[in-house]
Amino acid sequence: MVKLMNKNEIKENIKEFFESSNVHKIAAFFGFTILFTAIVASQNFFFQNIIENGISKRDVIAQKTLTVVDVKRTEQRRKEASQKIEPVLAPAEDDFIKSNLQTLQSSIYKIRQKDVSDDVKKEEIEILLDLTENSKRDFIVNFLLKADDNSLNEAFDKSTLTLSNILRAGITEKDYERENLERIIVSNLVSNVSKRQVSVITALLEQVIVPNLVVDEFATEIERKNAQNSVKPYEVVFQKGDKILFEGEPVTRLKRDALRQAGYNVYELNGHGLAAIFVIVFIGTFLFLAYMKYFEKEFLQPKYLSIIAFLSMLMALTGVVVPTGTSPYILPVPAFLILIAIFTNPRIAFVASIVLLSVMSVGYQYNIQYLVAFLLLSILASVAVSQIRYAERVDLIKTGFNIGVAGVLIVLSIYILEKCLIEVSNVLILKDCAYIFINGLISAILASGSLPLFESLFKIITPYGLAELGDHNQKLLKRLQMDAPGTYHHSLMVSNLCEAAAEAIGADPILARVGALYHDIGKLKRPLFFVENQSYFLIENPHNKFTPRISKMIITAHPKDGVEIAKEYRLPPVIQNFILQHHGEGLASYFYNQAVKEEGADNVKEEQFRYTGPKPDMKETAILMIADAVESAVRSLKNPTTEEIDNMIDKIIVERLNDGQLSDSPLTLKDIKTIAATFSRILRGMQHNRIKYQENLPDEFKKINMPAKLLDEDLENKIKQLEEGNQNNE
Repeated sequence: MVKLMNKNEIKENIKEFFESSNVHKIAAFFGFTILFTAIVASQNFFFQNIIENGISKRDVIAQKTLTVVDVKRTEQRRKEASQKIEPVLAPAEDDFIKSNLQTLQSSIYKIRQKDVSDDVKKEEIEILLDLTENSKRDFIVNFLLKADDNSLNEAFDKSTLTLSNILRAGITEKDYERENLERIIVSNLVSNVSKRQVSVITALLEQVIVPNLVVDEFATEIERKNAQNSVKPYEVVFQKGDKILFEGEPVTRLKRDALRQAGYNVYELNGHGLAAIFVIVFIGTFLFLAYMKYFEKEFLQPKYLSIIAFLSMLMALTGVVVPTGTSPYILPVPAFLILIAIFTNPRIAFVASIVLLSVMSVGYQYNIQYLVAFLLLSILASVAVSQIRYAERVDLIKTGFNIGVAGVLIVLSIYILEKCLIEVSNVLILKDCAYIFINGLISAILASGSLPLFESLFKIITPYGLAELGDHNQKLLKRLQMDAPGTYHHSLMVSNLCEAAAEAIGADPILARVGALYHDIGKLKRPLFFVENQSYFLIENPHNKFTPRISKMIITAHPKDGVEIAKEYRLPPVIQNFILQHHGEGLASYFYNQAVKEEGADNVKEEQFRYTGPKPDMKETAILMIADAVESAVRSLKNPTTEEIDNMIDKIIVERLNDGQLSDSPLTLKDIKTIAATFSRILRGMQHNRIKYQENLPDEFKKINMPAKLLDEDLENKIKQLEEGNQNNE
């Protein structure tokens, strides 16, 4: 028995686990990523048909002339050009070298002046000048020690001038060799140097000269880059009919590039490649959901996520089936963005486009040019879609035209920049500009045509669907107009109030207006039981014959009846919310008060006379609740003043607040204040006083003694005609 219970508990736990909403979300997430990965990876099937383990399985013939850059050979040529560039030399500081010569000359003067033997002085000179390997050592030492001051000074001056000449010409590391250095010194000697001074000057300068030209690494690198860029790409041409690949031939980098130009996807997708695509799709999907969670929580619902997922997979599939070698600019990315923007909002559409384009660019190996162009176009398209007036479908086509023009400018700009670096065919530029322009127009037409299908499939109402429902020629509204004219007129008045108030507080005015038009369709089931229709049909109020409880049941049933009618006419769920929520859980106060009078307060409970709800949970339905009550109440007043209208509005709002009917709605106190002010303004216009026009216009003009000169000829003629008509009637 214990074991059986444990099994049952395990079964229950397993059942609860699989029925958990979190499990469903995780399953949907992984299901989408796996399916999307499969779609993206399916394009690589074409390459795997002809290549296996890097070897061609069959001959591949070029269907058109292909010009392919041999990247390997081009890089080799650029490397060779770079290596031929000599290092760029820059001058270093010369003052240090000159100061060393002066120090050396001062040291010689000091040695000459010492009170020591000549042998000691000779030894110090040899050490100072390092003359061990110099063949003229004795002569140089004797000259420096024995020469008179004038001869020595002359030799020092000429060595200084010679050093300046050498430094001006520059000394490199390569020049800094003893034999080469001596040659440089001799070639730069000043004029009028005697032979005996040459060896002395050479010995002095060899001690102080160091390279004063050093390698400028930055300038050298620039020169090498320029040399590399000057090398034209090495191109290989495959004429139409030439074999790109032979059966059994290894697929080199050049052949892969040729196959890519021929329209093949050159990914040889193995397990690692498939996993890489899955990871990219996984990360992209995760980031998109994170954005939705933190910034667009109201759209984090299955119906919205479903249509985004469906359209994303449809776009990925389009990328797979597009003919090989065709420009990616024909991909209907604008249609994807327009549809997502209409079903959600432009921000979500833009983020979804970024994620989709990134994944497709990697998965389908699109050039970075296409990614940049479509991303920039997505920004412009998001702004353009946000400006659409949904009452006019032609606005969507205009938006498509604007997107196409913007696309042409973007593509043209990218190609102009590319032409500064490489050769680009003018025919290719014209083709791609034409593709992106036509793409914008076709995308708008596709979006417009597919909207009703997606609305029906995913049960989401768009502004276009709302605009259609708001047409007074709709079958259900025509029925309301004929069978319940009072209710229809009331709905019109309420819809005007709701639209104005929704626009004032930043809610959806179209949704508020359309929801208000349909909120009372439940009265079609029993139209004569509602007071606004009784006067039209000139009948007595049937509630006079019923008890308050029966009347309450009839009246409070109209929201539920309305939902049944709405389902029959396939009205979207969001409109059904207006029908159910416009009374919330409010009290049918008239019948409740009647019941209290007849049965006594102790025998009647408020709960028995309340609507079944639910309470409004949207700004638009909350506005409807207030507008519905306000319009009816103000209509019952006879020639109300502005103060009376304001007092009535405030009274109804306070009643709804105190009764807790607005507790589930997102309305703020500021919103409620704005709604009240808007209702007051609209109702004052509805309740304006009218002028009583006189029946006998000629007599009235005579009474006020209006001078003839103040009347124009046309008006005078009409007055005369009226007078003649009155005389004839007499």
